[in-house]
Formats: sequence, structure tokens, C-alpha cells
Amino acid sequence: MPFTLAGLCEYREEIRKSRFITFAGPISTAAEAHAFIEQHRDLNASHNCWAWKLADQYRSHDDGEPGGTAGRPILAAIEAQDFDQVVVLVIRWYGGIQLGTGGLARAYGGGANKCLQNAEHLPLIQRTELSCECSFSELALLKVRLNDLGGLLLDETFNAQGVSLRMAMAEPQIGLLQQQLADLSRGRIILHRHRATP
Repeated sequence: MPFTLAGLCEYREEIRKSRFITFAGPISTAAEAHAFIEQHRDLNASHNCWAWKLADQYRSHDDGEPGGTAGRPILAAIEAQDFDQVVVLVIRWYGGIQLGTGGLARAYGGGANKCLQNAEHLPLIQRTELSCECSFSELALLKVRLNDLGGLLLDETFNAQGVSLRMAMAEPQIGLLQQQLADLSRGRIILHRHRATP
């Protein structure tokens, strides 16, 4: 089962006089990954190397370190621990001693590994995207039912007839939600299935 992070975590170490700080955090879009990197990187550091993974999308960056010695080992650490929807940034301040390509890969990958191992993990629940229409008077109760069953409200659009909702719900709970919404609306609210989302 894939995992994501509960929140921001950090790990610090010194390797042959170079200082390394690793930051990791949960993301739900590529834009969030890049915002995280911008927020935590240090422009005074020698290198700000990073990787992120979001389902089948992933990126990594060596930031001036020899190709494949930083970004790829960070990404390998994310994948080795079965993480998804995660970004990891490893910042290095050069200490004057060369680490060599193997040493760099071990330092960047090792920092990412230790940071992720020490972090609070959350299992990623596979959810199915749903949509429905409801009246204004039904909206508050619908949100309560959705929340009680662990569903997520993705979007709500108000129009003259009422509200169009996009939601995500774990598959085993969909039938129960449909029954509750049918009871609430005398059968008017019907859930429409879309695609599965993590």
C-alpha cells in the first residue's frame, strides 16, 4: 500500500564537513511540489537538489551536482519506501572535501531515506471520483454525510437550480453514501461515478 506524509519533516546531518538538510512534505499537484521547493530552498547553499512523485508523474533535479548523483537517489528513496504524493528537497553546503559520485549519491539518497523513515506515514486511500446535484437546503446535510464516511469534497458550483458537487470516496463507502443521499432527498440525489483518484 502506498503512503504519503502527514506533514513537513526534516533531517540534518554532516558528512565530511558538508552540511545537509533534508525537507519532505505531502503534495497533491506538481505546482504544490514546486511551491514547496521554492519555499524551503536556501539560495546561499551550494546545492538545492530535489525529487517528487505524484502517481505516475515524477521529477528530479541535481542542481549542479554531477548528473544522477542527487535527484535520482532522492527519487529512489521515495520509491523504495513506497511513498507517493511526496516531495523531498536536500540542501547541501559544501565543506571543502570532495565526496565523489558514489559518496554524493549515498549522501543525497541516505538523507532522503532517513528523513522519510522518521516521518509520520499516512496510507493513501484509493478513492473514486463522484458527482451529484443537490438543492441549497440539502447541501449542509450532504457535506455532513460525506465527511462522516471519510469522503472528500473536491469542488462545488452554485447555479440557479442548486449546487453541483464533485467528491471523492473510498469504494466500499459509495453504496452507503448513495443510500443516505437517496433517503435525504427522497431519491432525487444520484451519484455519478468518474475515475479513481489516490
